[in-house]
Amino acid sequence: MRSSSHVLPLGVLTALLLSQVCSGIKWLSISHAPASLHINQTAHCKLLPGMVSSQAQLCRSNLELMQTIVTAAREVKKTCQKTFSDMRWNCSSIDIPVDAQKYRPDLDRGTREAAFVYALSAATISHTIARACTTGDLRMCTCGPIPAQIPEPGYRWGGCADNLHYGLIMGSKFSDAPMKMKRAGSHANKLMHLHNSEVGRQALRDALVMKCKCHGVSGSCSIRTCWRGLQDLREIAMDLKTKYLSATKVVHRPLGTRKQLVPKDIDIRPVRENELVYLQSSSDFCTQSEKLGSVGTQDRQCNKTSLGSDSCDLMCCGRGYNPYSEKLVERCHCKYHWCCYVTCKKCERIVERYVCK
Repeated sequence: MRSSSHVLPLGVLTALLLSQVCSGIKWLSISHAPASLHINQTAHCKLLPGMVSSQAQLCRSNLELMQTIVTAAREVKKTCQKTFSDMRWNCSSIDIPVDAQKYRPDLDRGTREAAFVYALSAATISHTIARACTTGDLRMCTCGPIPAQIPEPGYRWGGCADNLHYGLIMGSKFSDAPMKMKRAGSHANKLMHLHNSEVGRQALRDALVMKCKCHGVSGSCSIRTCWRGLQDLREIAMDLKTKYLSATKVVHRPLGTRKQLVPKDIDIRPVRENELVYLQSSSDFCTQSEKLGSVGTQDRQCNKTSLGSDSCDLMCCGRGYNPYSEKLVERCHCKYHWCCYVTCKKCERIVERYVCK
């Protein structure tokens, strides 16, 4: 008796394979989840796009955590685009349709831009989880531990520290899952993404600082209550942007007994733990190119008086720019009335803006 087998159509098979080898940051697509969705049933995990099987399993076993991860995905996109708003590559490609199988080439080819996004994603998910422990949004964790060292006179440990340890454990478990699958793309890309994700988490560890609140008569601050808290995500993103600007191009070749990533243009040495690395050079992002993943800078706003990356000369790549006028309506001539409200008038002014040709 011949056994029957179900043969999948080629298109379906290709889609299934792509879903397993697609970008390790495809989980950011869960930011498209409806704002009204409150994840409290395992069936809700099926409504979250972009996850690989091990991430879906983590969702089913940690429902409460997933609401925080959705928040983190939204924060990654917002922070990335804000951090690069003054540069030719402005992170617009991070926002792809839910049904897209992969990112544009600028984030899918092992570029410097991909290095930043992986690092920021890893830092953000752990940052968001650590903060959620502190605010009480996650019942499965509490405040971070009190430091072992004895504080200086006039200081005492108290408050509620951000639980970085828990954030790092759960964040890395979720965000690294796609790169740890058997069909996770080339070994070189996998090593690059795992390395840059760890650089992001190290930047987060470095962002754990002492924060204090004053106590005393009439604000004398005779004693300070202190705790370990994380810096705001925008500061961590700027630190990673600095690393992006000085990122190291690497190649995948034997070093010792196995293949590793080593700097391409430097004497053979291991990659440093705190440096972002990339495998392929990027476009200059001046003109639109589907092949390179560039949307170009045409119609981008530029700053005529700036000497930085947002200047019209650099942003417009020498093509020139067009001026236009914009009317702004602002509150003005505000007056405080006792007690207790403020009244303002509305003032109009015309400002001149510039966009790249």
